[in-house]
Amino acid sequence: MKKILLWAGLVFLLLVLVVGLIRSQQGQVGIGEVAPDFELISFSGETYQISDFRGKVIVVNFWASWCEACKPEAADLEAAYKFYEPRGDVLFLGVDYVDTEPEALAYLEEFKITYPNGPDLRTRISQAFRITGVPETFIINQDGIIAHVQIGPFRSLEEIKSTIDPLLDL
Repeated sequence: MKKILLWAGLVFLLLVLVVGLIRSQQGQVGIGEVAPDFELISFSGETYQISDFRGKVIVVNFWASWCEACKPEAADLEAAYKFYEPRGDVLFLGVDYVDTEPEALAYLEEFKITYPNGPDLRTRISQAFRITGVPETFIINQDGIIAHVQIGPFRSLEEIKSTIDPLLDL
């Protein structure tokens, strides 16, 4: 009986490794693919289920308080959020990656970020998008399809707007 359990455990471990290797070879979710559905619970306790926001453009920004490259784009992302907020057809969501809550909240306060942000609990969201690091931003169109992937920081407010504006009826 012990041998059967040992073999079953070994087979299970190998299966987990194979699935992990296959996922790592897939690369990240790309333009033209359906965005992974996820639930983000913000630091203020609100729940955002991505599939509930079909019909809106969704900006999903992965960041961390320890990420130096995230800091330069923080003000531009907040400015873009403020620009689009009155329209009501663009949702910004910040996903805090591998961080502690006190440091994350201090980061949000330092950069005066007011759009919804929450922790990536057990890295489920970042695994679904198969991110390679932070910052990374995925812009999802109204039909739930990834329209833009930004690896690294946006360089300006204009760059952010130039990726969102073509998706909107302006």
